[in-house]
Amino acid sequence: MEIRKAAKKDIDRIEEIYESIHDEEEKGLTTIGWIRNIYPTRKTAEDALARKDLFVMEDEGIIVAAAIINQIQVEEYRYAAWKHPANEHEIMVLHSLAVDPCQKSKGYGKAFVAFYETYARRHNCIALRMDTNVRNFRARNLYQKLGYEEVGIVTCIFNGIPDVQLVCLEKNLAET
Repeated sequence: MEIRKAAKKDIDRIEEIYESIHDEEEKGLTTIGWIRNIYPTRKTAEDALARKDLFVMEDEGIIVAAAIINQIQVEEYRYAAWKHPANEHEIMVLHSLAVDPCQKSKGYGKAFVAFYETYARRHNCIALRMDTNVRNFRARNLYQKLGYEEVGIVTCIFNGIPDVQLVCLEKNLAET
């Protein structure tokens, strides 16, 4: 298993993962809170690729997961009650972690979060932040098991999706 920065050749596969997640959501097989043609989309991946903050996880040559890792805190974060003060340059954010539904329960999400934490340490960050939809119990449980604390729920329009209850999560690397 390898996690690396994404390349242009990876965009089609990332889009396939997004579409598979949308399929599962529409069939009622999962509840993430994403909406097809709104978020995430191919453009989500292309924009992240252009910023050079899109990462993919490969296992045996197949991309099984993708995520965006950067220091961009979304506007909605200003409403969260963050417990660990940090300067902007000391904060790393994980966005849009997407694991292929055909590959779930294999530890890929946990491994991606571990990579994210190592990446943050290498960039001298002490505060880790992320978010998920309040309805995404699978992600919320995973993040809590990995030591992330839910510091607030922000009601908003998020990435174009109306009426989102955005759960903001945080972990202090200085304490680990």
